[in-house]
Amino acid sequence: MQFELTREYIDDLKNLIDQENKSQARAKIEDLHAADIADILDELNTEEAIYVFLLLDGDTGADVLAEIEEDDRKRFIKVLPIEVIAKKFIDHMSSDDAADLIGGLPDEKREEILSHIEDVEAAGHILDLLHYDENTAGGLMGKELVVVNENWTVLTCLRELSRQAEDIDEIYYVYVVDDDRKLIGTLSLKKMILSPTSAKIVNIYEPDVMSVHTDQSAEEVSLIMEKYDLVALPVIDSISRLVGRITIDDVVDVIRDEAEKDYQMASGISEDIEANDSILLQTRARLPWLLIGLVGGVLSAFVISIHGEGLKLTPALAFFIPLITAMGGNVGVQSSAIIVQGIASNSLGFESTFSRLMRELGGALINATTCSSILFLWNYFFEDSLALTMSVSAALFSVIIFAAITGTLIPLMLHKAKVDPALATGPFITTLNDIIGLFIYLSIGAYFYSIF
Repeated sequence: MQFELTREYIDDLKNLIDQENKSQARAKIEDLHAADIADILDELNTEEAIYVFLLLDGDTGADVLAEIEEDDRKRFIKVLPIEVIAKKFIDHMSSDDAADLIGGLPDEKREEILSHIEDVEAAGHILDLLHYDENTAGGLMGKELVVVNENWTVLTCLRELSRQAEDIDEIYYVYVVDDDRKLIGTLSLKKMILSPTSAKIVNIYEPDVMSVHTDQSAEEVSLIMEKYDLVALPVIDSISRLVGRITIDDVVDVIRDEAEKDYQMASGISEDIEANDSILLQTRARLPWLLIGLVGGVLSAFVISIHGEGLKLTPALAFFIPLITAMGGNVGVQSSAIIVQGIASNSLGFESTFSRLMRELGGALINATTCSSILFLWNYFFEDSLALTMSVSAALFSVIIFAAITGTLIPLMLHKAKVDPALATGPFITTLNDIIGLFIYLSIGAYFYSIF
């Protein structure tokens, strides 16, 4: 049954903490999933959260540490004794989660925690992972995997499998390596069980195996695993030696983080921020794009001022300024969103920029014709001025076409320049289309009013 976090639950737990009733407080959380416990800790102050956290056993505490937000992890590490962190929790964590946990700490504290880990091999694995950039396959991978040699017999393999599996929660694949530990394939558990114990692994393993290099980006890894429906992916170094594996739960985090980052960038937020971040940090992330919008507004006002005399003579044109700017912004954001999504999912294929532009232009022509025709009919029957009717319809048609072109070209150009195309959506496209759209609209209006 899914757990529902309520205010009543939190109040009851806080009362138990105030009473220092460890047994009932432990009973209240012991059957919950680690993700639910992480949500509970987020509702408590630091002292209360530490109290509850220390009630957990090592395995559950390790899972909770992997679930909670990075800022909360730092908060716990700052308060908890080093020995408790190392022996009670990190000893129970997978190598990749442990590396994530201590990766952002100062060097001195990081070394102190590693020195208190009793399993020297596990500490070495964590230290190895800390050398990789967190946004690469090396930074995502864990060291827990089952490896067999191609020259072993099935009997030897079964014994090794039993030994290696002691420290692994889930076995996704059995990887086959040669004497130099180079990855050469995978071994099916079914085939291993059905084969004679004297059979050599080299004769029964599957040579086709997909892998990634340690320096490949996390985004590339997520695309590969998504495309081929993989639950785990081996990682090799520059000379094809097997060094780790990435599991689907790590990739889900990457996909979620990338989606959140793109959403924030599209909304005009230049940094990854959370709702509970400081006012200064939130302001720093928001202000740059607001300033760009401010400059865009000033330029839009300048465009209007250029046509100020014309608007005095034909004030009806001003009534449609919000419509023109809104439609241009909407079309631009739609076009850029489709392109950015295609780039992110790698679904654009080998289609050239020109072909993509022509495809978007075709759709824009249909949309522009439809919207401008509806507006033409409205103004024709409800407005007395033919000049206004022609001006608004022609301007709307032109603005939609222009917005679709810019919304398509700018993300593609940014992508080619190795800049995140998500920058092209939101305030940037909207501001640009506001300025150019106003210029087009007022220029067309001046033209039609001069001939009618």
